[in-house]
Amino acid sequence: MTTPLEELRTLHAGGQLAARYPRVRSLLAEITDDPGRDEAGLLAELRRCGRVLDSLGPDEVLADHPTTGVVTVALTGHSTLAQLTDPLTAELARHGLLARLVHGTHGAYLRDLTDPGGELRAARPDLTLCVMDADAVFGRLPLPWGPDDAESACQELADRLTLVAEAHTAHGTGTLVLNTLPLPRHCAQQLVDQGRRARLGAVWREFNARLLRLAEAHPAVVVLDLDPVIASTGPATDPRLALYTRSPFTDELFSAYARDAAHVLRSRTGLAKKCLVLDLDNTLWGGILGEDGPEGIAAGGTLIGEPYAAVQRVAKQLAAQGVLLAVSSKNDPGPVADVLAGHPDMTLRPADFVAVHANWEPKDGNLDAIARRLGISPDALVFLDDSPAERALVRRHLPGTAVVPLGAEPALHLHALLRDGWFDTPQVTEDDTRRTVRYREAAAREEFRASSTSYEDYLAELRIEVSLSPPEPHEIRRLSQLSLRTNQFNLTGERVQADRVAALAAAEGHRVLAVRVADRFGDSGLVGALFTRRDGDTLAVDNVFLSCRALARGIEDACLAAVLAHAHAERLDAVRARYRPTRANAKVSGFYPSLGFTREPGTDDEGVWFRHTLAALPPVPGHLTLDARLGGTVHGHHLQHH
Repeated sequence: MTTPLEELRTLHAGGQLAARYPRVRSLLAEITDDPGRDEAGLLAELRRCGRVLDSLGPDEVLADHPTTGVVTVALTGHSTLAQLTDPLTAELARHGLLARLVHGTHGAYLRDLTDPGGELRAARPDLTLCVMDADAVFGRLPLPWGPDDAESACQELADRLTLVAEAHTAHGTGTLVLNTLPLPRHCAQQLVDQGRRARLGAVWREFNARLLRLAEAHPAVVVLDLDPVIASTGPATDPRLALYTRSPFTDELFSAYARDAAHVLRSRTGLAKKCLVLDLDNTLWGGILGEDGPEGIAAGGTLIGEPYAAVQRVAKQLAAQGVLLAVSSKNDPGPVADVLAGHPDMTLRPADFVAVHANWEPKDGNLDAIARRLGISPDALVFLDDSPAERALVRRHLPGTAVVPLGAEPALHLHALLRDGWFDTPQVTEDDTRRTVRYREAAAREEFRASSTSYEDYLAELRIEVSLSPPEPHEIRRLSQLSLRTNQFNLTGERVQADRVAALAAAEGHRVLAVRVADRFGDSGLVGALFTRRDGDTLAVDNVFLSCRALARGIEDACLAAVLAHAHAERLDAVRARYRPTRANAKVSGFYPSLGFTREPGTDDEGVWFRHTLAALPPVPGHLTLDARLGGTVHGHHLQHH
């Protein structure tokens, strides 16, 4: 049987790798779908695949597959980073992304990251990786040295990296990733005085803590904490590589770093997952419910049940931070409902789930049904199952769904669930903590819709209230998060970081408008945004995005109607609006024309522009109430429609 690596090499040798590039993602998924493979073996195999893929230029792939996602990643740091290229290429390919790698000058990271005219800045990277190691400190120490010397060098380096973070905030693009510095044992052991050695450890940890806090002040900066990574991968350094090649880390640590860096990029580009779909038998509990009965399954309270209880506890922890939980299990629905509601050892209860599919249908269909019910793409699902056949079925028919393989050892289930950071997000907002409640409200709406005599009656009875106004300070991060997560109704596909939202909200001539929605079933909170800009005698709508949970209720039409009415009141000549096609937003390509906009000739990197002359304004849909406070030269212009 041909292995994924062998198939990649065969495709490359035959000149078919670019033409068959869509196959790459599934091949890499096969590697990660082996629960029996140890972590070191998995990372090593991905590195070998990355070496094959690294020989393939992005333009070769785009010639055959022009819609493939491409990301520009800049690499710089204190030491040589040659070992990072292969695992990084493989990790990005796992998420369907082609990597354009831009390499900085060896050891010149400060210049690379602070020079506005430098090569790294000119590339406008989506992700900038500045990899630091202990030699950035120890390479500057006198001989002999002591804790005071190390403290001074740490202070100096922290000041330089603060300067780098500030420069990136002011002039950089995308996300800058820094990392904490592992303290090598052979460095600490050079101090034979155990008290001074302990002080060195304290100095080092204080330095790393200062680095980690940089992210609090700079939202476009992420600091990877390498201590937990090293605890799972083993030694940070290889003495031979360190001395002979100036390479700061082992292959294993570089691979783990690449995986975490890919998680950062995924979370900042709208690819984070939203829903965890759980199998039940031998996943949430030990045993098979249909054979062992409720009394025979192990869900906690015993040594056998503890690994399953641990998975349940972590699932509940994830749910508290906005991850939706669902079930897909081949079981009869009645016994499953009884166990979820009444088994004494269960941590998860019916209220923790937004959907429970217990039946004997194929699981790919169940997962597709769960996604449709939640109004999200199957690409937003993570599927946890111990059956190789079920996993293969889902991989084949729902290739964008993340599949987590569970092996025969239940104690490793938790590691498998958390290893790939599928749900990582720049920040958990208050809205995230209420996500399960809001999806339950959405389910109630669907039930109400099904019982209505017509869709028009359904809308009229919903009693929708829409608010459109500048965001409050505490809503800035939520707006940024929405831009990262919204794919279908995002008119340009752009992802806006929190600092950029704040800057646009404060900029002269620009306006950020937050969309908030409530109805008879509850307060949906902040669900979207419009970004507008005064351009002479016209108003430019640079982007509009709206959460999928707010679609098909006329909310987007109402918001644009308010903006057009406001522009008319301001006596502007026209409103121009931008649409940039993406892989996910094709269904909204006719949104602006539906409101009376006409397409302007031509297209460019910014996309397609539409124009509204304001001669005939579209009405606000009559089934909702709109409270629009848009401000402007007609101060506090307030449009309210009942």
